[in-house]
Amino acid sequence: MPDKPTSRLAGEALELLSMRIRLQRLRLRMTQQELADRLGVTRRTVRQIERGAPSVAVGRVLEAAALTGVDLFVPESTTLAPHLDRARDQLALLPESVRGDPETDFDPGF
Repeated sequence: MPDKPTSRLAGEALELLSMRIRLQRLRLRMTQQELADRLGVTRRTVRQIERGAPSVAVGRVLEAAALTGVDLFVPESTTLAPHLDRARDQLALLPESVRGDPETDFDPGF
């Protein structure tokens, strides 16, 4: 299995979905471990989902989206760039202490 999707649209879709899952998880004040527990996977798998790793099973990614309330489908288009830009902008607005590094998890301690 290749490391990256072969088409631009597939790569953009994977990046967008992973960012939206992460953003929604943070909005819900859910830790990566909490999402992992609900998914029945390891925290490492959640990190991979949020990084957009194409090696994660699509069912796990879709279940993560469902558990966090992320809409799965957008109107048909040839590019997801506007959606990616909006997700990037939303993540950039979060305080750095919350946004952090996608490789690590921030536990707000609630």
